[in-house]
Amino acid sequence: MESVQAIKQRFGIIGNTPSLNRAIEKAIQVAPTDISVLVTGESGVGKESIPKIIHQLSHRKHNKYIAVNCGAIPEGTIDSELFGHEKGAFTGATQTRAGYFEVADGGTIFLDEVGELPLTTQVRLLRVLENGEFLKVGSSKVQKTNVRIVAATNVNMFDAIQKEKFREDLFYRLSTVDINLPPLRERQEDIHLLFRKFASDFALKYKMPTVKLTDNAIHVLVKHRWGGNIRQLRNIAEQLSVLEQNRTINAETLRGYLPATANTNLPAVVKTSKSESDFSSEREILYKVLFDMKADLNDLKKLTMELMKNGNVKDVEKNNESLIQKIYGNDDDETLNYEEPIENNDIIAIPEHSPMEEETTPIQDKYYFAEEIEEEETLSLHDKELELIKKSLERHNGKRKLAAAELGISERTLYRKIKQYDL
Repeated sequence: MESVQAIKQRFGIIGNTPSLNRAIEKAIQVAPTDISVLVTGESGVGKESIPKIIHQLSHRKHNKYIAVNCGAIPEGTIDSELFGHEKGAFTGATQTRAGYFEVADGGTIFLDEVGELPLTTQVRLLRVLENGEFLKVGSSKVQKTNVRIVAATNVNMFDAIQKEKFREDLFYRLSTVDINLPPLRERQEDIHLLFRKFASDFALKYKMPTVKLTDNAIHVLVKHRWGGNIRQLRNIAEQLSVLEQNRTINAETLRGYLPATANTNLPAVVKTSKSESDFSSEREILYKVLFDMKADLNDLKKLTMELMKNGNVKDVEKNNESLIQKIYGNDDDETLNYEEPIENNDIIAIPEHSPMEEETTPIQDKYYFAEEIEEEETLSLHDKELELIKKSLERHNGKRKLAAAELGISERTLYRKIKQYDL
């Protein structure tokens, strides 16, 4: 069995943080087996290195290794990509196609962003994990495959399970062994080492002298939060290598390349974005208010029609006591004053003269019916959904990912809504 240090050199992994070493040790230990592995960690921490280590140290190393980004494949075609399809299975299926599980038979499949898989695909994947069987799209013939699955995700899987976006049984099948890679902010002693490695690589690539950091710049580098982790650090090193003519970088120059927010390791105090559950609750309250308004308008219409037919205010008040209390409140000391002028033009007008006086004007000229009021504001769910989508897109300057997160829907669903409403 190869040592952790030898594996680091072989796969170009830099760092000596105990949590990183422990993750590599677990990968080395499970590699000779066929156990399913779930790699967890934030985006940009280098999760793709672990499945490569596992594959190269296993008995499958001479067979296929296929990496699949589940979040990058459209929901309508992902089953075809993974399991293949028969000719004529759907529009455009002009020939039979082998999926990744058929091609990688005997090898390893790395499912990156596995938390983005649709629920229907999760059911198919669970069958592969349980007995190695799958069906091509449009086929009834069961096929067998012998693949080792290594999955990775930056999603909190327990939250996804609670929100019914990921199957609990599939999660426990995938995470027989869980390998967690630490974020860069928890590997402070490795940050400068990684920067020096990237700076050296870019100096060779662009045929320039290597950039170096002053002591103050190193302090700034180490204390930065690095939300994008290793990927962000690599981008900063590349920018400095290409753009800076002075190859010694001080703290002030370095700060100019770091994002204006989250420049420290201090924990966030305020949660700035609404969770999906928060937004859903607000949406439900809004719908309830709108439906209550519609019910009140219908009650007002009923009361008005009763007045028109009966003509006696006292009788109407007596016969509709519960309805009047619902509309105007339950204060027994208050009585309805129909003869006072009503300032709000949206409220139904009641004639000032006595109902017993001779009618000389048609009833239709004296009353405003509730149907006219209902035209003031639409209660269509279609219109409200369109309005919410427009507002969210405007708030986030057209960024669909942020808008989808605020609306509590997937980015694919938002994209479909945008096409549907021709936004």
